[in-house]
Amino acid sequence: MTTKLANALIVEPARMVAKLWSRRELIGQFTRRSIELRHRGSRLGAFWALINPLSMLALYFVVFGVFFDQKFGELPGETRYDFSLAMFLGLALFHVFSETLGWAPGVITANPNFVKKVVFPLEVLPVAQIGSTAFHLLVSLGLVLFGSAFGTAGWSLQMLWLPVLILPLLLLAQGVAWLLAALGVFLRDIGQVTAFVSTALLFATAVTFPPHKIPPELALLRYNPLFQLIDLSRRVVLWDQPMQFDKLAYVYVCGVVMCAAGAVFFSLLRKAFAEVI
Repeated sequence: MTTKLANALIVEPARMVAKLWSRRELIGQFTRRSIELRHRGSRLGAFWALINPLSMLALYFVVFGVFFDQKFGELPGETRYDFSLAMFLGLALFHVFSETLGWAPGVITANPNFVKKVVFPLEVLPVAQIGSTAFHLLVSLGLVLFGSAFGTAGWSLQMLWLPVLILPLLLLAQGVAWLLAALGVFLRDIGQVTAFVSTALLFATAVTFPPHKIPPELALLRYNPLFQLIDLSRRVVLWDQPMQFDKLAYVYVCGVVMCAAGAVFFSLLRKAFAEVI
């Protein structure tokens, strides 16, 4: 009994994750397919990868930067341009998570032909979607890095920490993707719930306002790893502040645990996908 439990909770998920490297070409094909499908038929094509984040930035900047005159207060003489850059970086990182919440519940049910093929590695589908999301994240981060050259703090060596912060974000998103992809096969209404969760999470992670405005009675929100990731990214990329290694370790632990939990959950339920679909 103990051996079967260990096999279900450790061996099978570990084997599933380990095989991803050997399937990298398949993942690459599905990632390119996902990127192409997103912009297929549109006149501007891949330019939407630039237009979408910039349009969202403009909307949030007008509301929070102009109407409410928000400031993060971390830079002396912070300008509205500095505020817009910090908000844009937060939105870019948050969009990885919100986008995952949107597509993950239906990624398996939308591909019934692959489910019926016993030899097809279904875990590849969420991984490829994360790859597509990461592509659009890199486009947005490129805009942030370019724009930061004209900010109050300018460029600094602290910006080199940004790739280190992207990895735990992708690990978190991958774990959530596997979990919701498996759960979405059995609970089709989960997609309606994640839409609300995404909106609530936007405000819970202090994307559009300074973290110090979170009241003490809601201090638990600070333990949200997404909150810490966004805050750390702003500090090192835009505000030229040193890395806080205790918080960095925390987000890495959360990322690894979430990814492992998602892999276990997906591995346990995948055998029943064909029966349900």
